[in-house]
Amino acid sequence: MYAIVNIKDKQFKIVENEYIYVPHIEANIGEKILLNQIFLFYKEGRLILGNPFIEKISVKIEILQHIKGKKIIIFKKKRRKGYKVKNGFRPLFSKIKIISFLKNS
Repeated sequence: MYAIVNIKDKQFKIVENEYIYVPHIEANIGEKILLNQIFLFYKEGRLILGNPFIEKISVKIEILQHIKGKKIIIFKKKRRKGYKVKNGFRPLFSKIKIISFLKNS
């Protein structure tokens, strides 16, 4: 059983009782959230496609921790002009656990 969901405008394949890292979600650690933007749901040979989303199914997740990713370097240079700029940043991620798939009535 798995689903393809939309989290912060990115698509993720999620499986029940697994952990994934997603872009930072503005919620406290330990908080449980319902996701309702599901593109695809697969269970026991049955495939349900949304148009664009499935309205009958939602996913319950729990926020486990907020972390920073590896540093990403941005380097700009214009040749023969003496122009060089080096910047970088560390993106924020949230570690989430997929608790269950819920059927809405």
